[in-house]
Amino acid sequence: IRRIGEAFERDRERKALVVMATGAGKTRTVIALCDLMMRCNWVKRVLFLADRVALVRQTTNVFKQQLPSASPINAMEQPEQIADARVLVSTYPTMLRLIDETKDGRRQFGPGHFDLVIIDEAHRSVYQKYRAIFEYFDSFLVGLTATPKDEVDHNTYGLFDLEDGLPTDAYTLEEAVQDKFLVPPKAVSVPLKFQREGIKYKDLSHEERDRWDAIEWNEDGSVPGNVDPEALNRWLFNEDTVDKVLEHLMTRGVKVADGDRLGKTIIFAKNHAHAQFIADQFDKNY
Repeated sequence: IRRIGEAFERDRERKALVVMATGAGKTRTVIALCDLMMRCNWVKRVLFLADRVALVRQTTNVFKQQLPSASPINAMEQPEQIADARVLVSTYPTMLRLIDETKDGRRQFGPGHFDLVIIDEAHRSVYQKYRAIFEYFDSFLVGLTATPKDEVDHNTYGLFDLEDGLPTDAYTLEEAVQDKFLVPPKAVSVPLKFQREGIKYKDLSHEERDRWDAIEWNEDGSVPGNVDPEALNRWLFNEDTVDKVLEHLMTRGVKVADGDRLGKTIIFAKNHAHAQFIADQFDKNY
């Protein structure tokens, strides 16, 4: 917050990009920033933009808890109150539509309506699709992203008039773990040798080599010496593999409710069909 203040006041900047690890408190940080800038009379009205309706709802609720005096308004759920909102929370598409809307021949938002615009998850797609919003409003602009600073793309740094790799401030995953705000991930090895390492002909038994040689690999009759993991996982779409991984998850996954059930879990799949296949196997087994 101090660094953003310095950028705006001392360095005469109008834009700031903050890189913060997921779960380290991006929303809480910008609420404190809004409080500071409102009390200093630098900001009267704030626009907070998020890319999903659920995030808009969540952010509005956190603003209500942490800064109730700002009377936050959800643009989708309270459209009749948006003109008077001190803090307006909206999705990007809704805001684009509201900018273009007119009442009695006048736009309801002039370019100076908001003094501070906050972009949640500032990244390339925001830059490409919704840049018109940031160019329309004459305001301070603060971007938040969990993408590590070395991976933030050139366009995003450009949007905030910054040099590549040099955000206004960064709070990394390593720092958040060191400060005990987050816990580091723990890797658990799943005992599926072929899926991890692929199949090498030289490692097979005599019987398996005979079966390998009998396969019609391609039209010219040549036989490969190995199949790499990526190729293997493209076609190894079978019940046995999925069942083994799910069994491993059910026995080794993080448990809640005194160990009675599995905690919140994300399973990444190759595509939608693969995800559905895993879900079906899960329902069948558990």
